[in-house]
Amino acid sequence: MPGVTFTPPPVPSSTAPLRSAVRYGVIALIVLAVVSAVVAYLVAGTPGLWGALIGSAVGGVFILATAASVLWSANLPPTTVGAVLLGGWLAKMLVAIVVLGILRGMDFYSRPALGLVLLASLLIVLGAETVGVLRQRAPYVDTPPSDGK
Repeated sequence: MPGVTFTPPPVPSSTAPLRSAVRYGVIALIVLAVVSAVVAYLVAGTPGLWGALIGSAVGGVFILATAASVLWSANLPPTTVGAVLLGGWLAKMLVAIVVLGILRGMDFYSRPALGLVLLASLLIVLGAETVGVLRQRAPYVDTPPSDGK
Protein backbone atom coordinates (compact mmCIF):
# COMPACT_ATOMS: atom_id res chain seq x y z
CA MET A 1 0.00 0.00 0.00
CA PRO A 2 1.44 3.35 -1.00
CA GLY A 3 2.25 5.76 1.78
CA VAL A 4 2.22 3.09 4.51
CA THR A 5 5.46 2.49 6.30
CA PHE A 6 6.30 -0.33 8.59
CA THR A 7 7.70 0.69 11.94
CA PRO A 8 9.42 -2.13 13.79
CA PRO A 9 8.58 -2.49 17.47
CA PRO A 10 10.98 -0.70 19.78
CA VAL A 11 13.87 -2.75 21.07
CA PRO A 12 13.84 -2.91 24.87
CA SER A 13 16.92 -1.57 26.62
CA SER A 14 19.48 -3.97 28.00
CA THR A 15 18.51 -2.98 31.54
CA ALA A 16 14.81 -3.75 31.06
CA PRO A 17 15.03 -7.24 32.65
CA LEU A 18 16.86 -5.83 35.67
CA ARG A 19 14.33 -3.03 36.13
CA SER A 20 11.55 -5.59 35.85
CA ALA A 21 13.27 -7.81 38.42
CA VAL A 22 13.57 -4.96 40.91
CA ARG A 23 9.93 -3.95 40.34
CA TYR A 24 8.65 -7.51 40.86
CA GLY A 25 10.91 -7.93 43.90
CA VAL A 26 9.66 -4.74 45.56
CA ILE A 27 6.03 -5.72 44.96
CA ALA A 28 6.63 -9.20 46.39
CA LEU A 29 8.41 -7.74 49.41
CA ILE A 30 5.55 -5.35 50.17
CA VAL A 31 2.97 -8.14 49.88
CA LEU A 32 5.08 -10.45 52.05
CA ALA A 33 5.64 -7.76 54.69
CA VAL A 34 1.92 -7.00 54.99
CA VAL A 35 0.75 -10.63 55.00
CA SER A 36 3.48 -11.87 57.34
CA ALA A 37 2.98 -8.93 59.72
CA VAL A 38 -0.74 -9.69 60.01
CA VAL A 39 -0.22 -13.44 60.44
CA ALA A 40 2.64 -13.02 62.92
CA TYR A 41 0.61 -10.50 64.92
CA LEU A 42 -2.32 -12.92 65.09
CA VAL A 43 -0.05 -15.79 66.14
CA ALA A 44 2.46 -14.08 68.47
CA GLY A 45 1.07 -10.61 69.18
CA THR A 46 3.20 -7.48 69.00
CA PRO A 47 6.53 -9.39 69.19
CA GLY A 48 5.41 -11.39 66.15
CA LEU A 49 4.61 -8.17 64.30
CA TRP A 50 8.07 -6.77 65.02
CA GLY A 51 9.76 -10.03 64.09
CA ALA A 52 7.91 -10.18 60.77
CA LEU A 53 8.69 -6.56 59.92
CA ILE A 54 12.37 -6.89 60.79
CA GLY A 55 12.65 -10.20 58.92
CA SER A 56 11.05 -8.85 55.77
CA ALA A 57 13.18 -5.70 55.89
CA VAL A 58 16.49 -7.51 56.38
CA GLY A 59 15.77 -10.28 53.87
CA GLY A 60 14.19 -8.05 51.25
CA VAL A 61 16.87 -5.38 51.37
CA PHE A 62 19.53 -8.08 51.25
CA ILE A 63 18.25 -9.45 47.94
CA LEU A 64 17.03 -6.19 46.39
CA ALA A 65 20.36 -4.49 47.04
CA THR A 66 22.09 -6.95 44.74
CA ALA A 67 19.61 -6.43 41.91
CA ALA A 68 19.78 -2.66 42.36
CA SER A 69 23.59 -2.64 42.32
CA VAL A 70 23.64 -4.75 39.15
CA LEU A 71 21.15 -2.35 37.57
CA TRP A 72 23.15 0.67 38.67
CA SER A 73 26.44 -0.74 37.34
CA ALA A 74 25.07 -2.27 34.12
CA ASN A 75 26.82 0.19 31.83
CA LEU A 76 30.13 0.28 33.67
CA PRO A 77 33.27 -1.63 32.66
CA PRO A 78 33.32 -5.29 33.78
CA THR A 79 36.02 -4.77 36.40
CA THR A 80 34.03 -1.94 37.95
CA VAL A 81 30.90 -4.10 37.98
CA GLY A 82 32.86 -6.82 39.78
CA ALA A 83 34.13 -4.32 42.34
CA VAL A 84 30.63 -2.92 42.89
CA LEU A 85 29.14 -6.39 43.37
CA LEU A 86 31.92 -7.57 45.69
CA GLY A 87 31.82 -4.35 47.72
CA GLY A 88 28.03 -4.54 47.90
CA TRP A 89 28.17 -8.14 49.06
CA LEU A 90 30.68 -7.29 51.78
CA ALA A 91 28.60 -4.30 52.89
CA LYS A 92 25.44 -6.42 53.00
CA MET A 93 27.16 -9.09 55.08
CA LEU A 94 28.48 -6.49 57.49
CA VAL A 95 25.08 -4.80 57.86
CA ALA A 96 23.31 -8.16 58.35
CA ILE A 97 25.80 -9.25 61.01
CA VAL A 98 25.57 -5.91 62.83
CA VAL A 99 21.75 -5.82 62.72
CA LEU A 100 21.38 -9.41 63.88
CA GLY A 101 24.07 -8.86 66.54
CA ILE A 102 22.23 -5.83 67.89
CA LEU A 103 18.92 -7.71 67.90
CA ARG A 104 20.42 -10.72 69.66
CA GLY A 105 20.19 -9.23 73.11
CA MET A 106 16.72 -7.76 72.69
CA ASP A 107 13.41 -9.40 73.41
CA PHE A 108 10.80 -7.09 71.87
CA TYR A 109 10.45 -9.31 68.79
CA SER A 110 9.62 -12.94 68.11
CA ARG A 111 12.71 -14.83 66.97
CA PRO A 112 10.72 -17.56 65.19
CA ALA A 113 8.74 -14.91 63.29
CA LEU A 114 11.93 -13.08 62.34
CA GLY A 115 13.61 -16.29 61.18
CA LEU A 116 10.68 -17.59 59.18
CA VAL A 117 9.92 -14.27 57.51
CA LEU A 118 13.62 -13.63 56.81
CA LEU A 119 13.87 -16.97 55.03
CA ALA A 120 10.56 -16.40 53.24
CA SER A 121 11.60 -12.95 52.09
CA LEU A 122 14.85 -14.26 50.65
CA LEU A 123 13.03 -16.97 48.71
CA ILE A 124 9.99 -14.96 47.64
CA VAL A 125 11.86 -11.83 46.55
CA LEU A 126 14.44 -13.89 44.66
CA GLY A 127 11.65 -15.85 43.00
CA ALA A 128 9.79 -12.67 42.09
CA GLU A 129 12.94 -11.19 40.59
CA THR A 130 13.42 -14.34 38.55
CA VAL A 131 9.85 -14.11 37.25
CA GLY A 132 10.45 -10.44 36.43
CA VAL A 133 13.52 -11.26 34.37
CA LEU A 134 11.88 -14.19 32.59
CA ARG A 135 8.76 -12.20 31.64
CA GLN A 136 10.74 -9.35 30.13
CA ARG A 137 11.46 -9.54 26.43
CA ALA A 138 14.96 -8.48 25.57
CA PRO A 139 17.18 -9.19 22.61
CA TYR A 140 20.04 -11.52 23.31
CA VAL A 141 21.72 -11.18 19.91
CA ASP A 142 23.32 -7.98 18.73
CA THR A 143 23.24 -7.43 15.02
CA PRO A 144 26.32 -5.70 13.62
CA PRO A 145 25.63 -2.30 12.09
CA SER A 146 25.25 -2.42 8.34
CA ASP A 147 28.00 -0.73 6.38
CA GLY A 148 25.77 -0.01 3.37
CA LYS A 149 27.00 -2.93 1.23
